[in-house]
Amino acid sequence: MHISFTPAAVDFLTPYIADGSRQLKLLHDTEGCGCVMSGVPALQLVKESTVDDKLAEGDPLPFLFEPRHEVFFEPQMRIDYNADRDSLSLKSDNQIYTLDLRFVKN
Repeated sequence: MHISFTPAAVDFLTPYIADGSRQLKLLHDTEGCGCVMSGVPALQLVKESTVDDKLAEGDPLPFLFEPRHEVFFEPQMRIDYNADRDSLSLKSDNQIYTLDLRFVKN
């Protein structure tokens, strides 16, 4: 899995990860959905990876993901940031996953 981050997304996300104490993780969030097939993508800040996480080299930001959720995503995707809407989006050449990617800053 590979994610290209647009310059706007890099500018938005860098302050959250600049000190190296947190990493980005792409989630297939199923909490409250009732079914794994009804999950929604989310981007989360985590302090450390778990045994279930795999590190992917994004362009230019690395990110974690759980390989068991890889089936819900395409191999090549993009994350962008829209300052007017104050929201991240997740897209591929084939589809728009969301124009309002949930960003969990725990």
